[in-house]
Formats: sequence, structure tokens, C-alpha cells
Amino acid sequence: MLNLLLTRHGLPDAGPDVWLGSQLDVPLRPEGRRQAEALAHRLAGIRIDRIFSSPMLRALETAQIVARGRPVEVDDRLIERDYGRWEGLTNAEIEARDPELLDRWDRDPAATPTPGGESGDEVAARALSFLADLLASEMAHSSASASTRGDSPEAGRPAEFEGERRVLVVAHGTLIRILLCVALGIPVRDYRRRLVQGNANLTVLRYEPGDGPDGAQLILANDVSHLRSPGEVPWG
Repeated sequence: MLNLLLTRHGLPDAGPDVWLGSQLDVPLRPEGRRQAEALAHRLAGIRIDRIFSSPMLRALETAQIVARGRPVEVDDRLIERDYGRWEGLTNAEIEARDPELLDRWDRDPAATPTPGGESGDEVAARALSFLADLLASEMAHSSASASTRGDSPEAGRPAEFEGERRVLVVAHGTLIRILLCVALGIPVRDYRRRLVQGNANLTVLRYEPGDGPDGAQLILANDVSHLRSPGEVPWG
């Protein structure tokens, strides 16, 4: 069994209305580092077998804060969507420059590439490739571990004795929403309408032996309770 933990990087050092894709590499702002620290505290004491990150600075910084010195594996397939010539612009600037294209993109961001950038379907292909490779390696590891120990799952046994693997992925809002579409069988064109990913949230997918990349169970979604004060609602 694989429990796949997903999180979006902490708040980046960029304006809230700026389109920030794979071509603009910015660090975390101080609040973003505090968010990553809160997530690290949330996960402290929980065994995590592997940590993957996008190569972009805002994701890698978040991953390293959460990792607390553990190795972080960088995978280029986790990079944010390439928004092309829209990167660095605000919503108002994009609407003024490309109103017709923006309208088509709003209606179907899966099939419509941004000018000089990627379509959602192209991002989905990257996400599918990552999930397929991860499942192949992690399920093989789980089977080998269980076979070596000769154990069968029993109530109360530690996770490592039941063949459970835990992997954390630190990436970006659009990439993760599209990955969730792939994993849960949601049409990619609906990723903006159906899914939300707050900064430094905790989302968990579960794969059982024999599941394909699109066979995940959603265990936890966009949980930001570790970022909220007592009395605040625990959702974003």
C-alpha cells in the first residue's frame, strides 16, 4: 500500500494576482517559510519513506524545511505548468491582452495551451508519467519488504511491517490539481472548478496493490488546519 502525501509550496515572494508558472523561479516569502514550518511540525514523528520535490525554488525550499535534513529527490515532471507569455502578468493584464484566448482557456484549460506555454493535458501527461513510475517502484518495494519479512498484516503492527509506504510530494497548485484529476479520474478540464490547493496544505491519496495511476482513494483533501489559530475554521 502507498500513502501519497501531497502539498503545495508555501507562499512565494510574488504578488497575489501574478500568474506564476514554471518560467518564474522565486523563493518563499517569510510567511511561506512559516507555513512550511507548520507543516513540518504537523508531520513530525510520522515516518515518511521518500520526499520528492519540483526543482523550482519555492517548492524545494518548502520540501527542505519539511524534510528536516532528510534527502529530497528532485523530479522535473513536478514543475509547475508553463504559462508562457502570461507569466508575470496579472489577471487584468491578461484579460486586456488576450481576452478571446483567456475565454477559451477558462472554458477548457485542458485542451487550450497558454500562449507559448503548456495545455493542461500536457501537464497531465507529466503527472501520469510520475505516478506510474512511483507506483511501480513503491509497490515493488512494499512487496519485497513483506516477502522478506514473511509478515501478514495484523492490527496494531507498525506500518513498515504491513508493507505500507509513505511518500511526500512538494509541488505547485496547478500541477497538484491536475495530478489529482489523473489519480481520481476527474476530467482534466475541470481541475480549476473542482479542486483547491492552498499553500502548505496536506492532501493524501492511497493506492492499494494492483491499483493503476488513476485508481487512487482520496483520504484527505486540502487540509490546512495546521495553519489555523484556535477558533478559526480549519479550511481555507
